[in-house]
Amino acid sequence: MTFLLVMIVTTAMLLVWTAFTLGSQLLSDYRQRFTADTQFNLRELYLYADPARLYVLNLIILILVTMLVWLFSGSALIGIGIALALAFLPWWLFNLLKKRRLDHIEEQLPDAIQMLAGTIKAGLSLSSAFRQITAELQAPLSQEFQTLLHEQRLGVSLDDALENLTHRVPIQPIHLMVSAMRIANETGGGLAETLERSAVTLRSQHAMERKIRALTAQGKMQAWVVGLMPVFLLYVLTQMEPEAMQLLWTTRIGWGVIASVIVLEFFGIWFIRKIVAIDV
Repeated sequence: MTFLLVMIVTTAMLLVWTAFTLGSQLLSDYRQRFTADTQFNLRELYLYADPARLYVLNLIILILVTMLVWLFSGSALIGIGIALALAFLPWWLFNLLKKRRLDHIEEQLPDAIQMLAGTIKAGLSLSSAFRQITAELQAPLSQEFQTLLHEQRLGVSLDDALENLTHRVPIQPIHLMVSAMRIANETGGGLAETLERSAVTLRSQHAMERKIRALTAQGKMQAWVVGLMPVFLLYVLTQMEPEAMQLLWTTRIGWGVIASVIVLEFFGIWFIRKIVAIDV
């Protein structure tokens, strides 16, 4: 009897030690990946923050919110789901900030190209024109042009600096601007006239995109309304019939139903947004 008790205690201690070691390793790997990705994303967004502090803040929010959800809902499954969702929250937030930044650059670019063409017409070189308009532009486009000028000061050629710009800002208008500059330099054409035509083209394209965005806004809103309606009905039914709805959270069949609803909701919203997403 004593030997059996010792074996049980030893096994339990080994399991706890293994779980602690595995958890520590996973947490260390998550910290390294989080800090590396965060540092890269912050550098792309021209934001200055300590990735280590952001990791601690993210971990505190994840644990605190998960425990509160578990406490108020009484379901460990919901708590785990919230924890997984919060783990992807920084990635989603950085992607949202990047998208907004690229959209802002795309809005600024036609006016910037028009200013660039006017400055070249005044007799300045392309590098001097970039230096002139950068002082008059606002972020985020001015930040990208400043980076281009810094690269030139460090000895990078203008063509390579423009190529680096297309990699940092992977949007079609930037590629169009750089291609127009290269074609004008290679063929000996008027760079100012080429840039003016590019600015007119980008303005027309941007106006068309805004018109399409306004026409498809109703379809996108319908996707969210249809997607959130089951969640609203789930809340109403839980308030009306808590005993019957309790089966969803405490039985395997209920877990399967919830998983199926989540999958169908995801694909439904995804399909609707794909239908109304029109590329100009």
